[in-house]
Amino acid sequence: MNILVTGANGQLGNELRLASLNSSHSFVFADICEETAESCAMLSFLASRPVNTATVMLDITNPEAIGAAVREMNIDAVVNCAAFTNVDAAESNEALAAKLNADSPGYLAAAMKERGGLLVHISTDYVFGREPYNTPCREDREGTPTGVYGLSKLKGEQLIAQSGCKSVIVRTAWLYSEFGKNFCRTMMSLTSSRPSVKVVFDQAGTPTYAGDLARALLKILDDYAVEGDCFTRFGIYNYSNEGVCSWFDFARMTARFAGNAACEVLPCHSSEFPSPVVRPSYSVLDKTKVKETFGVAVPYWVDSLELCVKNLLSVYE
Repeated sequence: MNILVTGANGQLGNELRLASLNSSHSFVFADICEETAESCAMLSFLASRPVNTATVMLDITNPEAIGAAVREMNIDAVVNCAAFTNVDAAESNEALAAKLNADSPGYLAAAMKERGGLLVHISTDYVFGREPYNTPCREDREGTPTGVYGLSKLKGEQLIAQSGCKSVIVRTAWLYSEFGKNFCRTMMSLTSSRPSVKVVFDQAGTPTYAGDLARALLKILDDYAVEGDCFTRFGIYNYSNEGVCSWFDFARMTARFAGNAACEVLPCHSSEFPSPVVRPSYSVLDKTKVKETFGVAVPYWVDSLELCVKNLLSVYE
């Protein structure tokens, strides 16, 4: 099966590069920029061998370019990892957020509808947030986003559904990895260089190691490849690691695994870090559906964090 991965040089895209090394499918990795030297080195280290980081330049805001790429490369499935993910910046870049998070998934859906293939689209817990939830969010809970980012991602989901294409939408949360800028890497840096760090404790969710999510996506793709026209498990699914924590807990555990005990991680209210967006106070995702439908393994967040920090320490120490 020929699989196109968009946003290939982001966190999840790079983890899919690694996961694809053990796959029988043919992958095409696409982005609007080349892979960085740091990410190339990280890929080779984690794979214990040189990794082909060739990237096809593809602008997913251009529907004609998408259609041409899908046809010319005989693409059977697309995994859309591309998005405008800066939650605060989206408030002042509404048009660009809408183009990347809503319009572009619609273009990809139209191309795969014409092709008769599968679109796997990555969405977010930010489609929730306005309502004061205190139980894990299921896929059928109504979306109540609080800002431009969440609204644009929810609109993207809706456009995919309206297209009628074969699709699997995977909502995830608090994504981190060995690649790029993310909370885990930021906390490793701050707790290694400061005597204390304040982190909010009044927002609860579950971190997601991008490597775990990548392997879950490959399981879905494998099932689709085997079942072909008999595959009927389309729809929306949640995937994050197991467990619940606050950003404060996430930071403390990161510092512990990184050996940065000298830094005191202090809890604080989110009001101490003013933001143009009201973030979800509780966005734990219920993973029952994806586990029962695809039989995917969902590791505990602490175990996956320990692995990621260990990998980062092995590279940079």
